[in-house]
Amino acid sequence: MDSLTLTPLTDRAIGDSKMCLDSIYSSVSNASMVTTAENASTPIQVIQSADTAATLFSPARMRILEHLSKPDSAAGVARRLELPRQQIGYHLRELEQAGLVELVEERRKGNCIERVVRTAAQSFVISPIALGKLGSIDPAQRDPAQQRDRFSAAYLVSLAARAIRDLAVIFTRAQKSPDKSKKRVSTMALEVEIRFASAESRNAFAEELAEHVARLAAKYHDESAEGGRKFRFFGGVYPAITREEPVETNSIRIQ
Repeated sequence: MDSLTLTPLTDRAIGDSKMCLDSIYSSVSNASMVTTAENASTPIQVIQSADTAATLFSPARMRILEHLSKPDSAAGVARRLELPRQQIGYHLRELEQAGLVELVEERRKGNCIERVVRTAAQSFVISPIALGKLGSIDPAQRDPAQQRDRFSAAYLVSLAARAIRDLAVIFTRAQKSPDKSKKRVSTMALEVEIRFASAESRNAFAEELAEHVARLAAKYHDESAEGGRKFRFFGGVYPAITREEPVETNSIRIQ
């Protein structure tokens, strides 16, 4: 991070930055809406059950899901993976029961009905809820000393994990609501990369950002607004990954 560069923003730079953020937001929004008959209709599926997570955490089933990014039958997957069809059929039944694959169509093949399935989502994320009490990620319940360190990686991970948990809960409630107007959840995300010149400029950026967020929160927060709704905002800064490498550890401790 010490080698990382932030130049003061001119009016032109501010305009360019806004264009960059707008294009990022637009591209993410559009990508989430593009689906085809072959691809899973859901971009991300958040797993909230320990049993569902256990169903997923099987090397064989993960290989099957990787091959079901496009619809296929048990026989087709068996040919591609060079595994017995009966074994693939068993895994597919377990995956479908867990909601990890979905039926696309049933077609007659000779005297049999062949079921064609695909992954239920384009990618999967495990919610901390699946870990029960071990997945408790409310920063308010953490060590008070750690609470004061807003620059700790553990605090950032806790906030990100809580966002995953909260969004999964909110979307679950929205889907169950009989009120169609409540089925759409309002969210927004911004992402930008900054190259800081030094640790000092990085810290100065963090202080200015906190000041601006506090000012905007005070400006728009209305505790007594009738029909108002609370939203949670959080931001985080961490070093960008510039190269992909294989993960060599099963877990990592973060402080």
